[in-house]
Amino acid sequence: MDDIAWERSLALRRQRIQRQRRYFFLFLFAAIAIAVGVWHHFFYTRTPEYALKEVQTAIEERDKEKFARYVNLELVTNQAYDDLTRDLFAYDSTLTPQTRVLFEKFYVLVKPELTRGTQEAILRRIESGLWTLPDGLDILKGRQLGIDFERFLARTQLRNTTLVSVDHVTHHDASAMAEVTVKEDDTDTSFTLAVILEEAEDGHWQVAYVKNYRAYLDTISPLVNDDIANYIDATKPIVDEFNETFAAQKSKFTRMNETTDGRLTKKQREAIADFLEDDVIPALKRRQAKLDEIDVPAGAGYLARQRQKSTEVTISAWQHYVKGLRQNSAREFDTAETLMKQELAIDLRVDDIIHHTAVSKNIPNLP
Repeated sequence: MDDIAWERSLALRRQRIQRQRRYFFLFLFAAIAIAVGVWHHFFYTRTPEYALKEVQTAIEERDKEKFARYVNLELVTNQAYDDLTRDLFAYDSTLTPQTRVLFEKFYVLVKPELTRGTQEAILRRIESGLWTLPDGLDILKGRQLGIDFERFLARTQLRNTTLVSVDHVTHHDASAMAEVTVKEDDTDTSFTLAVILEEAEDGHWQVAYVKNYRAYLDTISPLVNDDIANYIDATKPIVDEFNETFAAQKSKFTRMNETTDGRLTKKQREAIADFLEDDVIPALKRRQAKLDEIDVPAGAGYLARQRQKSTEVTISAWQHYVKGLRQNSAREFDTAETLMKQELAIDLRVDDIIHHTAVSKNIPNLP
């Protein structure tokens, strides 16, 4: 064989070896890709870790369908409701034993509606990024059910709890426990939740309940109650001062509305409108300005915001009432009445917070 033929033979051999190596690596990469795909589809997607990752993704992408797939909201909210309402009235010394039993039965009776409302509120939060309240004909709107759903949501701590990280997952046959670090935003308190996951019938995993949710509430509530108590004490002189002012104004307002035939004269309407604009509304603004000067402890932020909201709604209601008086407008009177109902609901909420804080002082081991 001459040199040219020899070189050609070597070149062809090298090309053949290169092709074999290339095919081998292509086959190897394909096999790895297939193996990873099979592992991901048949194994990883059926693990608690994957479910938790999907929950986080659902929150970030505002995908309520995905969230509902990987969180068993019915189980979670039912368990959480029992933890939240357990011993709710145990330390309220103002209740008789009979009244306490009635309250406890009432909370059992309304459980289906409250848990349903909570589930829907969570899904609205996932989808919109905002916490919104029931609207329209929903029985949870306002106090139609005999309970303030807005206040109920506040007590769950859902709206002010932020997911920080998923730290560790322990497997137990058909269940698993994930250690999830969260932070309560108002008091800046970190806590590790024990989140229980269970396998669904089709093999995917779901968050089933939070094992130590009650412990989380027991950790946060005393901190919040202590801050609220300090805030109430700090603002008491302001509240007492203006309560006297408002009581006097209420008496004067009542006298100014006295009639012989149930109809206000034009002069009366003008006088009442001037009184509201010159005395009542400015007094509300002065009270709020003084409240705003008080340093609000972190855990009392909710109460402070409710007071501020009450002032804003009340002023708006009186402004519409004044327009109604001056324009003799039924529409303005209707708007004022609607706003006054909202203000009443807020004031009842504020009273409930203050009462609950006072009752909480009787709870053992309260810091």
